[in-house]
Amino acid sequence: MKMSGVKDRTGYQMLHYCLAHLAYHFSRQLPRRNRTKLQVLLVLLVTVFLFPQMFVLARPRSSRYCDQPLLYNLTTFIIFTFIMTGFTFLLTLMDPVPRELKVAFHAFGVGSFLQGIITTAFTIAAPECVNTTPELYHLSLVLSVLSMLATVFVILLIPFWLVNSVYRGMLLNTGSQAGICHRPVADCPCLWYFEN
Repeated sequence: MKMSGVKDRTGYQMLHYCLAHLAYHFSRQLPRRNRTKLQVLLVLLVTVFLFPQMFVLARPRSSRYCDQPLLYNLTTFIIFTFIMTGFTFLLTLMDPVPRELKVAFHAFGVGSFLQGIITTAFTIAAPECVNTTPELYHLSLVLSVLSMLATVFVILLIPFWLVNSVYRGMLLNTGSQAGICHRPVADCPCLWYFEN
């Protein structure tokens, strides 16, 4: 029996990468001794983030027939949420962040991006699922839109990350408070990149 969870699961994946990335950079704005408060806040946010997914997964109507495997996708999405939570806690606790963890996190981002494309494709292909599995379809639709927004955000930042990695400090050098982009992002360097 095909399930309709796959769509919303995929769309949310790039969102997972974006949320963990933003949490990392926002944690760097806080003094090390105050990051415990951020950890408590993250637990609350993850709980709020997981609740709709678990609610829809537990709904009896979610297991009804749908042309697209949305329910399987939702299960995958929940697994990615737990992986995102692990990355978020590691990235906010470690200072400095080991290179291996950065590489693993960016690999997770690539997987999230691919999952987002698949979710969006499943959601577009399953308009009839709104009649059989409405909660699952609507969650999939919301997650697809959020994923697309997160993907656009990350894609807009990629050229800046690349230029700054090739020409260290040209765009943003937080240590010397210099660079072309220093003034526009002086209040929020958290949007940029993983510092060495």
